[in-house]
Amino acid sequence: MFESWQYIIWGAVGFWLFVLSIGLFIILRFFNRLVKRADKGDLKKVLEKVLAVEVENSKAIKMLEKEIDKLEDDGRFHVQKVGLVRFNPFQETGGDHSFSIALLDGKDTGLVLTGLHTRERTRVYAKTVTKGKSEHELSNEEKKAFTKAKRAS
Repeated sequence: MFESWQYIIWGAVGFWLFVLSIGLFIILRFFNRLVKRADKGDLKKVLEKVLAVEVENSKAIKMLEKEIDKLEDDGRFHVQKVGLVRFNPFQETGGDHSFSIALLDGKDTGLVLTGLHTRERTRVYAKTVTKGKSEHELSNEEKKAFTKAKRAS
């Protein structure tokens, strides 16, 4: 009746028809889901609506990207780095009640606050820092606080 090579050919043809049937079934299922959302099965209206929504989404994404860039630029001027050093500058006081704290933005601009505590009073000093440099000489503790703040990025 049939020779063995004919069985191989008919098997390959059958397998190919099976694969094509599955592909066609997947495409028809997708098409039916798409058309189900359309009024009276008008696929053109559905596709136009999808494209219109995509254009609106693109505009919204561009607007959000601009807003994020603006917020990131604004954020560079907020305090981002903090360094704190506690110390005892005088032998007659007990404990590390004095401090130096550096408060810097993203461009190493800000201030260094130092509080010196004695038995009679506490004095607070402020020194500005612009782009990593201070107009005034920084004490060792202030330098340590500044270095800690710079590493905090």
